[in-house]
Amino acid sequence: MIRRIDLRGAEGSVDYRAAVPRAEFDIEAATHAVQPILDAVRERGVEAIVEYGERFDGVRVDDIRVPREALTRALAELDPEIRAGLEESIARLRATCTNELEADAVTALGPGARVTHRKVPVARVGLYVPGGLAPLVSSVLMNTVPAQVAGVESIALASPPQSEFGGLPHPSILAACELLSVTEVYAVGGAQAIAMFAYGAGPCEKVDLVTGPGNIYVVTAKRLLKGEVGIDSEAGPTEIAILADETARAAYVAADLISQAEHDPLAASVLVTDSEVLADEVEAELDKQVSVTKHAERIRTALAGSQSGIVLVDDVKQGIDVVNAYAAEHLEIQTANADVVASRIRNAGAIFIGPFAPVSLGDYCAGSNHVLPTGGCACHSSGLSVRAFTKSVHVIDYSREGLAAVKDHVVTLAHAEDLPGHGAAVSVRFDG
Repeated sequence: MIRRIDLRGAEGSVDYRAAVPRAEFDIEAATHAVQPILDAVRERGVEAIVEYGERFDGVRVDDIRVPREALTRALAELDPEIRAGLEESIARLRATCTNELEADAVTALGPGARVTHRKVPVARVGLYVPGGLAPLVSSVLMNTVPAQVAGVESIALASPPQSEFGGLPHPSILAACELLSVTEVYAVGGAQAIAMFAYGAGPCEKVDLVTGPGNIYVVTAKRLLKGEVGIDSEAGPTEIAILADETARAAYVAADLISQAEHDPLAASVLVTDSEVLADEVEAELDKQVSVTKHAERIRTALAGSQSGIVLVDDVKQGIDVVNAYAAEHLEIQTANADVVASRIRNAGAIFIGPFAPVSLGDYCAGSNHVLPTGGCACHSSGLSVRAFTKSVHVIDYSREGLAAVKDHVVTLAHAEDLPGHGAAVSVRFDG
């Protein structure tokens, strides 16, 4: 069901990142399909959005904005146990987000000379929540809570219309919006939703930033519209890497690999281990567990794909090098001294330490965010957080005395760059 990649004895002679390939996710190829959608929404607004919704989602929506009564009804009808789970997840995520808030950093550079590094929230954001193979109600929380904690004043959310729900997004998504007091919700999916946010259309005013995961068309739209609007990241298919040794329990490892394969046939599930015994046991567990799971066909496709595999290494040290090169969206450490091993990881969207921190915990109730960099981007990018919804501003506060202390340096440097007007803007304040 899952292939093996043997890197034993290859330390220093193999490009580890290339040795563990990912699923093909060709954004460039999708550009030809997406660009006309973006152009149509920019030129024709809601009319184009409705047409594409009918074509791609199989339902015609005459009013793209979800009425408030649909939100309140969805929450009233929500299973109490699901509501309790959402409320616990919100509370934990809000607590970690609150601790991420940054105070102003004030630097005094001399008498009358002060620079303040200030974090200010983005004014308006558009949050996208997928509704394809699974209604990702948790993504409502993961996008909304950090935006609210950051102080964003205007939040709009879009999710695809569902034919079985009369052209509204999935009821659980609507219920979560109501629970979080997000009242501006649109029944719009795909690239057209990102275009609606970027350009503004009908009742939806243009936003400053778009966040949230999606399929290749959503990701492509975000790439093409970057600059017109800010984006969080270009997230591809989900992925999990597990670094494990002989101390790991095969049943846990297999279950965690399956949990990510369940998302998408293109999802990547990778085990990196120095234990051939564990590798054999995990394969046996995969056969046993997949056969009784609900989405067996989807999971088997993902596990059998070129993006998944069991990687054999000489030791945990080499395993660390492999997972750092792979830069997984989710990385589990199931080894002896897991916390020490985790301290040596620099490239991962999120790190889960030990046998009782599965990735699914992070998907819902860990208090962490599950919107994370994929495709190796964890080597340079971070997951969604309060910081994603803020921007930095330097506030320069100098008195006459403070400016006098550096005026000669400013004039000298201005002339060195042949920009005498820059120097004159300082000198004029001291002439006469």
